Amino acid sequence: MNNSIRELIDQLEQTHSLTHTEYAELIDSRTAEAASYLAGKARRACQGIYGDAVYIRGLIEVSNICANDCLYCGIRRSNASCQRYQLTAKQILSCCQEGYALGFRTFVLQGGERGIDIDTLCGIVRSIKKMFGDCAVTLSLGEYPYEAYRALFEAGADRYLLRHETADRTHYQLLHPPEMSYDNRMRCLRDLKEIGFQTGCGFMVGSPGQTTDTIATDLKFVETFAPAMCGIGPFIPHADTPFGTKQAGSVELTLYLLSILRLIRPTLLLPATTALGTLLPNGREQGMMAGANVVMPNLSPPEARKKYTLYNGKKHSGMESAQHVAELRQRMAAIGLRVVASRGDAASV
Repeated sequence: MNNSIRELIDQLEQTHSLTHTEYAELIDSRTAEAASYLAGKARRACQGIYGDAVYIRGLIEVSNICANDCLYCGIRRSNASCQRYQLTAKQILSCCQEGYALGFRTFVLQGGERGIDIDTLCGIVRSIKKMFGDCAVTLSLGEYPYEAYRALFEAGADRYLLRHETADRTHYQLLHPPEMSYDNRMRCLRDLKEIGFQTGCGFMVGSPGQTTDTIATDLKFVETFAPAMCGIGPFIPHADTPFGTKQAGSVELTLYLLSILRLIRPTLLLPATTALGTLLPNGREQGMMAGANVVMPNLSPPEARKKYTLYNGKKHSGMESAQHVAELRQRMAAIGLRVVASRGDAASV
């Protein structure tokens, strides 16, 4: 590792900011030595805020019905081979009951866009908050008007994760159909933050058309938007999409970027994603050592997990399953970390 890269990493640790050009240089100069140096600083930065805590979220995939036709996604509306489903309120609450008994204190309702109407969603959120008053509810359900987000917040939802996917306008249009708008995605993120959600953004690593320049744009966006959460994971193709033959994203680059994100914003709730665990048997552990502090085991009914195929080979059993949280605790303990039964809100320091 040359001195200029060491200096950039040290600068990022101290100021939590680099120029677009410096972010690009940091990405292009990635070496094993630089990654190790960066990860060490990221782990210490995370520990300084959150200690040895690993926050677990119970992921409930509420519907794979989606109004959108994103070119990378297996549940895109034009995928005729996708077996569609929508969980009932009773099924969702049953998942929460099981999760609560396992020690989960945050439930993440994730689904295709407009798969469930807003009034029904508001009712479900109210029911969860009534039954589990010490729990947080995170939503990851796509783009909606301001009024819909406001209704969900007033119903009791605490957090909203909306991946921006890419902060580069041209790249955004390459990944999405013409009717989807970069400007609307950014409007949604601003609305969510203004309303009061703990707001999360994020992007795929290695998506088709992504370059060093677009990643640097993403990092600068995260720096300036200052989200409470940021979800990144390697792109993994799905055979029934226009990107079905594209190469998967790099695990090593994903880990490197996790470390950069931790230094950009030390208070981030930063998950080691399912995609990382899908491509790497010990992806969860490596994500943690790179600076992550959140894992989202799957609480969905088994029959739903098989149908919620955003990409090929998605793991939903073993350590990706909420029912194996005891194994997750052991594996985190083996690297000096502790899975906690906590809402795990973003630190405000």
